[in-house]
Amino acid sequence: MSIFTKIINGEIPCYKVAENDDFIAFLDINPNAKGHTLVVPKKEENKIFDLPRDEYLTLMGFSYKVAKALEKTVSCDRIGMSVIGLEVPHVHVHLIPINNMADMQFMKKEKLTNEEFVALANKIGSNF
Repeated sequence: MSIFTKIINGEIPCYKVAENDDFIAFLDINPNAKGHTLVVPKKEENKIFDLPRDEYLTLMGFSYKVAKALEKTVSCDRIGMSVIGLEVPHVHVHLIPINNMADMQFMKKEKLTNEEFVALANKIGSNF
């Protein structure tokens, strides 16, 4: 069972941004930038291209809605999207507010307090 399944099952808390029956979106606790959000299917699958085509397309549609909410909330030039999947064996889409190419390198990390995470998650969620 992945850490994301534990989050989905409520065993581990998260800063939830949006959720429906099939997907959950929450703030990355080790973010590249303020607002870095993960979009995760509730069904545990290791590789994105192992998802059935319709589930993949639905994941992208949900990610689109989260990205639009994020764009309304966090000041940035655009929302970058990345699917790497090596660090957690459960499909997840990274949505990262970016202003330059370096923002997508997963090297520089942002530090936020619990209160900042809660406020940000609520604000993004209100724009969803």
